[in-house]
Amino acid sequence: MPIKSFELSSMDAKRFTKLGERVPHLRVDQNTAITSITALSDREAMMEFRFIVNYVGVGVIKLEGKLVWDGEAKAIAAQWSEKHTLPNEVFGPVLAAAYANCMPATVTAARDIGLPPPLPPPPMAGRMAGSTQGKGKDHRSSMEVA
Repeated sequence: MPIKSFELSSMDAKRFTKLGERVPHLRVDQNTAITSITALSDREAMMEFRFIVNYVGVGVIKLEGKLVWDGEAKAIAAQWSEKHTLPNEVFGPVLAAAYANCMPATVTAARDIGLPPPLPPPPMAGRMAGSTQGKGKDHRSSMEVA
């Protein structure tokens, strides 16, 4: 695993609306950004990041932290300082680690300040209402309830 350590250093959660106030069309945006990269050695680079969940006009949750990457640290830090970009083979695992570690914290923070969890809702079982069941179609692949 190229990520040796991960830590959150700050969390800020704010709700701008009154508790229980209904928002007809809530938009939730998520953004992860690398804010700095420092080579600790030839093989290790420290990456600082920011993870933001923005409930547009309703609230915001912001987490900051750092992780240590094990790999071509000096090359990654040099590319970052010149172009503020990362190779896809580095950015993908960094983004996945930030998401996997930050999302549980944002779900808890959202609950604590009265915002919905920043996750997409699960698929609805009620979609079967418009199905072709009982209309002469083959139902071998559909779920059956006893």
